[in-house]
Amino acid sequence: MFASIENIDQLNDFEVQFLSKKSEIGQISKNLKTCSPEEKREIGQALASFRDEFTEAFAKKKALLETEMLNKRLLEETIDVTQQFPLEKGTLHPISHVQREVERIFTSMGFEIADGPEIESEWHNFDALNIPASHPARDMQDTFWISKKSDTSHENFVLRTQTSDVQIRKMKEHGAPIRLIAPGRVFRNEDVDATHDAVFYQVEGLLIDTNISLAHLKGTIETMLSQLFARETTVRLRPGYFPFVEPGFEVDFSCALCGGQGCKTCKNSGWIEFMGAGMVHPNVLRNCDIDPTKFSGFAFGFGLTRLAMMKYGIDDIRLLSSQKIEFLSQF
Repeated sequence: MFASIENIDQLNDFEVQFLSKKSEIGQISKNLKTCSPEEKREIGQALASFRDEFTEAFAKKKALLETEMLNKRLLEETIDVTQQFPLEKGTLHPISHVQREVERIFTSMGFEIADGPEIESEWHNFDALNIPASHPARDMQDTFWISKKSDTSHENFVLRTQTSDVQIRKMKEHGAPIRLIAPGRVFRNEDVDATHDAVFYQVEGLLIDTNISLAHLKGTIETMLSQLFARETTVRLRPGYFPFVEPGFEVDFSCALCGGQGCKTCKNSGWIEFMGAGMVHPNVLRNCDIDPTKFSGFAFGFGLTRLAMMKYGIDDIRLLSSQKIEFLSQF
């Protein structure tokens, strides 16, 4: 009876045909009321025996069909774990490319690569850098405050506005002499547009030793830029104000695109504005327990994000924080 049934649907149809109320057996059960008591007993026993045998056979056939169906499905859906699929090779972010190259150049000159927290105390971010609460220079940096209990408490915390905090931490920890760069992410409460972002990357540099002069600063920056752009690069120093250095300078370098002749990139001046730098202020050294009568040094800071934009000709800073694979995969 069940031999010709090949799937669950056929089995269900068979059940309806022989066991439902509308089947022949169902009609026999329905007509038992017209039979004599002896006939009811005899026919009823035969129907019950048939139902028991059929139900048992039906259950076995259903289990067999379900097992066959499951095995067939497993065979169809089997995954070959040994099969190899081509993998797309990822690329480094353009900022990572530039940061690695900058780190390589500075480590070749004996500088350490240092790191520090992005959530920083007010003291490390401002006060230790000769920027107390009343200093007007604080107004130059739109700061993200994490917590601010008072205007003078060193327990206040901020998202660091520069990586100079790493210089303070390392000087407090190791004293002098010291030679390091601190690349990392910084935060400013900026209105985001093509040239400004609230989150960007920066590199701060510091060298403290005996008999350090501006000539060492200028030579270090020229060496870094010449290696980075693979051509001899000249820098010039213009007087500039930064609370943590004295004297302070704005540092420009000769335009790598036009060789100093003047072009659209350098606004026809032949020079690219690049960084702030200067000789470390004596107050900063004292805040870090370093004697300014014995040691001197220089510090500088430049935007790693801006450097990447210059190196790769990127005209919108927002692209560097986007998820656009077609853009990022170019580098």
